[in-house]
Amino acid sequence: LVICGGSATDLPVQTPEYAKYFNVIDSFDTHAKIPEHFENVNNSAKASNKTALISAGWDPGMFSLARLYANAILPNGNDYTFWGKGVSQGHSDAIRRIEGVKNGKQYTIPVESALESVRNGENPTLTTRQKHTRECFVVLEDGATEADKIRVEKEIKEMPNYFADYDTTVHFITMEELKRDHSGIPHGGFVIRTGETGYSGENKHVIEYSLKLDSNPEFTASVITAYARAVCKMYKRGVRGCVTVFDVAPADLSPLSAEEIRATML
Repeated sequence: LVICGGSATDLPVQTPEYAKYFNVIDSFDTHAKIPEHFENVNNSAKASNKTALISAGWDPGMFSLARLYANAILPNGNDYTFWGKGVSQGHSDAIRRIEGVKNGKQYTIPVESALESVRNGENPTLTTRQKHTRECFVVLEDGATEADKIRVEKEIKEMPNYFADYDTTVHFITMEELKRDHSGIPHGGFVIRTGETGYSGENKHVIEYSLKLDSNPEFTASVITAYARAVCKMYKRGVRGCVTVFDVAPADLSPLSAEEIRATML
C-alpha cells in the first residue's frame, strides 16, 4: 500500500498514477474538487484492480463522518462547521507557493459570535465570511520591496478556494519572528448539527463533535494510519476502485478483533 502525501496540487497527479500499481490512500483536502478527484482515482484503481481511499484526515475525514452521522440522526436541522484556531497546512502551503515568499503560516480563526449563536440553537444563516477569519504571517525573500508586499498581499487575499471568500489579514514578519512565535502546527475545530424532533418540532437538539490538536500533521497521520489498515482489510474482501471514509466500516479501522470491539466498546 502506498500513502500519497503530497499537496493539493500534487495529489490529483500522484494518486491516480500510483493507483495503477498499488493500493493507495491520500489526504486530498480541496473539498470543491473531491468529486473530480474521486472519478480520476476510481477509473485508475478499477482498471488496475486496486483499492484506493481518498481524502482521509480530519476534514475531510473525521469531520465528514460527524456531518453524515448527525444528518442521519437529525434530518430536520442545520449543519455548521468551524475550523481553528489553528494552522492550516494546505493554506500555509498555498502562501509559500507564491512568488517571492520565503516562508509563511496561516491561521484559521472561528468568529466567536457566530459559534456562540449556533451553540445557542439560534440556527443563524452564515456566509463563509461570517464564520471564519484568516490570519497570515509571511516572510518575504531577501531584498523584497514595498511593491512586492503589495503584490503578495493582493495574491493571497484574492486566491480562489483559499482566501477570496474570507476576511484575511496579512502580516509581514522576519524569519526569526516566524520561528519564535509560529513554529508549532496546532489546529482543531467543531462540527455542529442543530435539529428538532416532535410532532411540531417542539424538541431541540444539538450534536457537537470537536477536536483540539497540538499537532495537525501528527493527528492527520494517525487518521491515515487507521484508514490504511481499513484499506488492507477491504482489499482482502474484494473491494476494488475508489472509496471514501463514508464507505469504511468502523470496525475496519481498529486493530482489535470483532469480538474484542464488542466486548470493550459497544
